[in-house]
This record gives sequence, C-alpha cells and structure tokens, in this order.
Amino acid sequence: MRMIKYLLLAILLAPFVAHSSVQEVKLDKAPIDRADKESLQRGAKSFVEYCLTCHGANFMRFNRHHDIGMSDDDIRAHLIRTGQKTGDLMEAAMRKKEAEEWFGVVPPDLSVIARARGADWLYTYLRTFYQDTSTYSGWNNLIFDKVAMPHVLHNLQGWQVLEPETGNLVQTKPGTMTKEEYDRFVADMVNYMVYLGEPHAPYRRELGVIVLLFLFGMLGLTYLLKKEYWRDVH
Repeated sequence: MRMIKYLLLAILLAPFVAHSSVQEVKLDKAPIDRADKESLQRGAKSFVEYCLTCHGANFMRFNRHHDIGMSDDDIRAHLIRTGQKTGDLMEAAMRKKEAEEWFGVVPPDLSVIARARGADWLYTYLRTFYQDTSTYSGWNNLIFDKVAMPHVLHNLQGWQVLEPETGNLVQTKPGTMTKEEYDRFVADMVNYMVYLGEPHAPYRRELGVIVLLFLFGMLGLTYLLKKEYWRDVH
C-alpha cells in the first residue's frame, strides 16, 4: 500500500520536476504579415534555395503561388529547380536514403511546420545556431539542443559561439549580411512558412467577415419582421 502511495506521488510530481529541469529560452516575436505579397515572394525564393533541397513541402503545389502574385513564368524562373511542372508538389530534391546516410535521420516535411512549432519558434530557431564541436555537424541551436540540422545559412548570418558564463551568442565571424538584413531575410522565410501551412487563411478571414456582416444584417431584418408580426398583439 505504501509503495502504491509513493508511485502515485511520483507520477503527480513528475511534470513539475521535468519542467523545472528545462531551461526556458525566450522566443523573439516574428514580424508576420500574410498580406505582404512581396515578403511572401522573397520568402518563397529563399525557401526553395535553402530548404527544399533537403526538406519537402509535400502539401503544397507550385502553382498555388499564384495566390501571392507569382505567374507561371515567375514560378518556373524562381521556384522550380529540378524540371518539375507548375502543378507538381514541392518535393525535396534529396532522397530519403541519402538523408539517412548523411544526417542519420530524414529531414521532416515543412508543409505545416509553422502550425506545429509556431512562427516565433521558427524565427528564433533560424537565428540562434552556434558552433559546437561536440555535435556531429559542428553546429547546435539555442532552442533545439543537439539538433541534427547544420546551419545552412551560416554564410549569410556568420559564425556564432555560445558564452557558457552568460548564455549569450557572440558572433566570431561576420556573414554576407548585417544583423538587420539577416533578421529581415529570416522574417520573410518564416512569413512564407506561415503561408505554406495555411495558404487559404486570408481568403477564409475575408469570407468570415462577409458571413458575419450578412448574419448581423439578417438579425436586424428578423427583428423588424418580429416587430411587424407582433404589432397587433401588443
């Protein structure tokens, strides 16, 4: 009986112990604007150039980029790299077997990564890689410890190291972009990944507003009709 009591107590306290052992990292706010089509187009081009080689976006077709103002010619020129058609799915160029050999794990599909992780998480993640000789790739991440993914954007951002005393990231070698330029670059990419996870969201919001206006209009007409029917009763 006593053993059962100890077991129940351990189960109840386990979530609190686990929570206290995890160092919480503050996430930076991602400047998301789904209405900014220029940002979405820049993000789409960056996504294809730096992400689509290893990661797929198998829930998305190339021609869906018409929604963000890209024509078929734009899609062929900037988004298609492997001879696919505009109606094809955005599949990764890397094969699964090759990915397992090189990284030890198949890179996840990124179609709904923004919905799963959140825009703030992605925005912080792509800006907090640092060098770590203890990992297989030589890179680590402040909010994803022992991440298998190497820092594919290090030439843009530069090299960073983690100061053990302060827990801050310090740049040791500059990249081709300034901090402000890189933050804007990442913001565009994350903005696109938010769109990627739910491309019909702007239309759904517009339709929702129209439906609500219609319902409020019908509410007014229904009230006037009710008054007309009950006028003689009162």
